Amino acid sequence: MSKNIIRFMCILSVICFTLNSSFAVASPQELPFEIESKSALLLDYDSGEIIYEKNVDEKLPIASVTKIMTILLALEAIEDGLITEDDEVYVSRYAQSMGGSTAFLEEGEIFPVSTILKTIIVASANDGSVAIAEKISGSHEGFVEKMNEKAKELGMENTNFVNCTGLPDDNHYSTARDVAIMSRELVKKPLFFKWSSIWLDEMRDGKTMLKNTNNLVRFYNGCDGIKTGYTKEAMHCISATAKRGNLRLISIILAGPTSKIRFQEASKLLDYGFANYDSIKLLTEGQKTDDTIDIRVTGGKLDSIDGVVQSDLSILLKKGSSKEFEFIFEIPDVIPAPIEQGQKIGSVTALHQDQVIGSVDIMAEQGIEKANLLDMFNKIIGNWFKK
Repeated sequence: MSKNIIRFMCILSVICFTLNSSFAVASPQELPFEIESKSALLLDYDSGEIIYEKNVDEKLPIASVTKIMTILLALEAIEDGLITEDDEVYVSRYAQSMGGSTAFLEEGEIFPVSTILKTIIVASANDGSVAIAEKISGSHEGFVEKMNEKAKELGMENTNFVNCTGLPDDNHYSTARDVAIMSRELVKKPLFFKWSSIWLDEMRDGKTMLKNTNNLVRFYNGCDGIKTGYTKEAMHCISATAKRGNLRLISIILAGPTSKIRFQEASKLLDYGFANYDSIKLLTEGQKTDDTIDIRVTGGKLDSIDGVVQSDLSILLKKGSSKEFEFIFEIPDVIPAPIEQGQKIGSVTALHQDQVIGSVDIMAEQGIEKANLLDMFNKIIGNWFKK
């Protein structure tokens, strides 16, 4: 059968695929309750679909929610080998001078990166934020440049950072949509969860206690992050994430009138999402299917190749919706050598009720070199003996 276009129907009960994507399917929903805060958003982490939104593109101060970007860059620095969790961080006079929420760091003190990250993620420490910024970039100003570069890279179109703490500045702002973008990126980092769900901890051998500023970590089932914020200008803000079963949601509240309302409204959004939606995983990175195995290759050292799904793909479904999906594979009958490992050799598109959910590339699992004369001769001899 030709593999140019292969269509098949799968009932969810027999699907053995798993996946994850950034494609948003449905329109944001109306809620059965009011949101008092100025801006709010509820997002499905896996699919990237916005379930609810209110004033999500209004530029607002976001206080310590800013530190989501600070933490993200620090974790990426660890991933890239620029720093390690055990590296020493020197506390400068400038870092010590930070007001607002702090870990009471003093000039000249030295802590490992892991401890400094804990002060930021758990206790929202402004002094810790500046200390890690100086460790990574050599200066606070240089780190802020990286923050804005990363924001542009992520597509955060209505954000400008002036500092790594969120302390007030007229030119320091973001939006609920942009906060959702950087929150989703941070949640992709497994190392973040080493600290994000801590409720109480200590440093300086127990002399300093750290309490999580996010009450939902303790009081909301499944919550394991992300970041709160408060200043007089920004009012009460939070980006919270919780996971139950396969469904991970991100709830964002900006400019909440009180701390209590901030937590209540973030919780209500999460409750609504968990009560009404399921996350369905369809394809997973590196997955093979019957239609991506033994694809014919011409002119190569090998005569066939397997394809793998490049990335995850998922769909957010309202509970009670049809769980019948269609997949369209577009793969050539024959692929000429040479083929590089990871080279795109086709694609798969997922549909639900005739609507496209998303498409994912099919990549070559291995490389195949072009056959030389000796290879061709050996193939001929091998085929002759098979007869």
